[in-house]
Amino acid sequence: MSAIHIERLCDEHGHITQPDKLAAAWAIHRQLRPMLPDNAADYVSKMARITGYGARIVLAENADGQPLGLALYRVYENTYEDLRLYIDDLVTDENLRSQGVGSALIDWCEAEARALGCRFLVLDSGTWRTAAHKLYLRKDFVISSFHFTRALN
Repeated sequence: MSAIHIERLCDEHGHITQPDKLAAAWAIHRQLRPMLPDNAADYVSKMARITGYGARIVLAENADGQPLGLALYRVYENTYEDLRLYIDDLVTDENLRSQGVGSALIDWCEAEARALGCRFLVLDSGTWRTAAHKLYLRKDFVISSFHFTRALN
């Protein structure tokens, strides 16, 4: 694969700075999260709300500006890992997997975490996503806990 460029899609306050690029990545993000809005305009609005709550988005693109994948992350402090960069979503276009896009996004997130003084880089992954787990284990993540969820509706 040619060079992969990682670009921020929002500023330090969470304002979406490149809504057109975010809209272009909508279909890729839905490959991971099919419950996201079914049109790009509503997707950008939803992502603006999410970044307003502290999330940030970066886009992986090729030299021609075509979206290849994205990461949605947030930085926060908790009681057991101190300051951490948590990756909510990490997705590569399903047609481009195993070509370095996910690895480049993780490397970017790690560099960002270090620059911000984080002690940990963290993510959760569905138990069925075994191909993704291989990448995470190659990138020295460890399976440190179980994540429990209970719907409230």
